[in-house]
Amino acid sequence: MSRLRTRTRPPVTLALPALLAVAFLLLPLVGILSRTQWGELGAHLTSPGVVTALKLSLLVSLWALGLSLLLGVPLAWLLARVEFKGKAFVRSLVLLPMVLPPTVGGVALLLGFGRRGLLGPWLEDTFGVTLPFHTSGAVVAATFVAMPFLVISLEGALGGLKRSYEETAASLGASPVRVFFTVTMPMVAPGLIAGAALTWARALGEFGATITFAGNLPGTTQTLPLQVYLLLQDQPEAATSVSLLLLAIAMGVLIALRGRWTGTPAAAKPRSAAGQPEGPAAPAQAPAPDVPDDGRWPLHAEVTGFNELTLDAAPGTTIAVVGENGAGKTTLLRALLGLTPRARAELRLGDTDVTALPPHRRQVAWVPQDGALFPHLSALANTAYGLRARRVGRAEARREAQLWLDRLGVGHLAQRRPAQLSGGQAQRVALARALAARPRLLLLDEPLAALDQTTRAHVRHTLRRHLAGFGGVCLIVTHDPVEAVSLAQRVLVLADGRTLQDAPPAEVTRHPRSPWVARMLGRNAWPGTASAEGLALAGGGRLVVAETLPEGAQALAIIAPEAVSLHRDRPGGSPRNVWRGTVREVTSAGSRLRVLVASAGAPDLVAEITPEAAAELGVADGAPVWTSVKATEVTLVPL
Repeated sequence: MSRLRTRTRPPVTLALPALLAVAFLLLPLVGILSRTQWGELGAHLTSPGVVTALKLSLLVSLWALGLSLLLGVPLAWLLARVEFKGKAFVRSLVLLPMVLPPTVGGVALLLGFGRRGLLGPWLEDTFGVTLPFHTSGAVVAATFVAMPFLVISLEGALGGLKRSYEETAASLGASPVRVFFTVTMPMVAPGLIAGAALTWARALGEFGATITFAGNLPGTTQTLPLQVYLLLQDQPEAATSVSLLLLAIAMGVLIALRGRWTGTPAAAKPRSAAGQPEGPAAPAQAPAPDVPDDGRWPLHAEVTGFNELTLDAAPGTTIAVVGENGAGKTTLLRALLGLTPRARAELRLGDTDVTALPPHRRQVAWVPQDGALFPHLSALANTAYGLRARRVGRAEARREAQLWLDRLGVGHLAQRRPAQLSGGQAQRVALARALAARPRLLLLDEPLAALDQTTRAHVRHTLRRHLAGFGGVCLIVTHDPVEAVSLAQRVLVLADGRTLQDAPPAEVTRHPRSPWVARMLGRNAWPGTASAEGLALAGGGRLVVAETLPEGAQALAIIAPEAVSLHRDRPGGSPRNVWRGTVREVTSAGSRLRVLVASAGAPDLVAEITPEAAAELGVADGAPVWTSVKATEVTLVPL
């Protein structure tokens, strides 16, 4: 089925100048095509002078491309990845040859590298190298004007690459150099190829800087553009033919790039397996990988900066880290990884203090929310990446990686690329990759957030089973109360980077010390101040409670949604907390309905009722209702 495209009619005031611009650019090209003597084209292009100049141009342009790659790739990485004083000035230097008149560039090169220039005499005395009037001078001139195309294109590609890929590779034990060559460069390859093609084409067509700096010596510095300049004086028809050759090469490069010279990484293709069954479940008794280091590593961390907390955990402990947005959850993980200046962690894993170690030597594995599987590697190669980074042999690393994939039920997908995996499959591969790297601390940043409910339950079960045998400590950032309760032995509640509560899940469920956590758990949470009449609510109003607290004490009133009753008319009898309100929202919660009621006398209140009760009460958006809560159904948590 063809895809329908909406066509927009451009306004005449914009369309007319645009057409004139196209004609302005097209007319010179048409002029070359119309004046080319097609019958003499072969003879012109195969004349001895043109062939010599073409060979020299290819030699010079390829050497210029090599120098540009050698110098420009590190420079592009520096500009894209490192903040330093004078960065704007360095970027201006990169762009300068693109806006500088070529002849001025040649003069600048002559004064810098010429025989009487700043560096020329030293080059000649020390190495016997004289750049002007030598082929090497033509290479230097071509590199000077062409390298900016590579740097700009690659910098754009690096700027569009998500840091999580490189950071994840570092957490798997890869050194910065290994990350650069095995992750960064393969992922920005389209930008690198585009920049290299533009650099080569620009070097092939360089004229002004070459003739000014290197001269115009046949067979030595007389490249094809310089040959065109000479032919124009005596053989204009031949000059047109050679110009057509250069034009064809330039257009061929641009057409082949198809507009990709900006270097921005291509968007990831949709996962072809999305929505497909997750595949067979993990075998009940799969062989465990032969991990030499099978010790147990307790955790001790003192975090300072934006986060200020002390964290201790025994081996095999899983801690769920929860809190509202901006509470410092991800900052805590990145501090433990050593990847953020916002916070610093004094970190001890087992008997080893890893505080001063770089991320790739800490043995702290990280699984970001999107998994960050390397798109250019198969599932098997992804899983073996951490082992290979730790100098494990290729065969052994692949064998162990296959065992981990088998344990997580995705062994049959070992040869697939990430784009061919569904969300649940990709998450299991990411988890296998982290566990296979033999970490002492495992950090999971909302690993199941992007999965549907069915897949999430399956992956959660798999994760729980494998964390049970993990000898280190695992921290899981989550917003899902089911994950926090089912996966963790402790729940760490953060607020403004500090510990608000650190307790077992059952304790946090019964006595949440944060309104946000209480609401995450599906409870109504009202902060207030204890008084003789009950609890004076922070937002206004009063709540009658059965418990007593010292007058003036700050407390959080927790009310379960199922303890809230809805009525058509004002209720009588025992309820002591009664409010008149209006239904604002009705949502489904399994086989029951959750009703949000707004009231002038109390904060918003969520009630949970059956669909039959909702039909009987006529519950709908905007409907007036009465709510009531018994004093005995209110739990007070001192703050």
